[in-house]
Amino acid sequence: MQSTHTALRLSRVAHSSQRARLIHSTLPRHDLVGPPDPVSNLRPVIYDDAPPEAISGYIRHPYSLKEFKGDTREYQWKMQRQQLDGYNHAYWTDSNTRFEAAKQAMLDSLPESTSDEGREFALSDFYGRWIVQEEERSRAYNKQWSKQNWSTIWLGARVKLDVFYSRITGRTS
Repeated sequence: MQSTHTALRLSRVAHSSQRARLIHSTLPRHDLVGPPDPVSNLRPVIYDDAPPEAISGYIRHPYSLKEFKGDTREYQWKMQRQQLDGYNHAYWTDSNTRFEAAKQAMLDSLPESTSDEGREFALSDFYGRWIVQEEERSRAYNKQWSKQNWSTIWLGARVKLDVFYSRITGRTS
């Protein structure tokens, strides 16, 4: 009796998951995350729904999106998402390259007879000066990144809402 009851329950679960799959008929998708970049230390994301040709930094498109009929928001969102990743990568590559060069120059300027404790003190002093020196640049980056990020989030939410609405109503944009 117990096994019959369990089999019936499993049958219901399988049937309900088939029903749920009919509602959500797209294939499951997963973005891929690569190993950290050796300079920027950021892990690149390879989007499974990326626009056809992604160029780091800005993505060039041979046509104006205004030339196409219908809603181009989804394509804009995909491009904007990759542009934000490119902006983030470029900033951290530049920042880390300059940091490592300045740190190495400071270490090279120390006398060879400097003790480990003296080297640690010099590095501590260098880190403090670096933070102060980069404060304005970091603030400008954070402001621009936040602005672009919120714009991308807003556009992505709008795209997902449009997709949801079109599934419910059966309309396409």
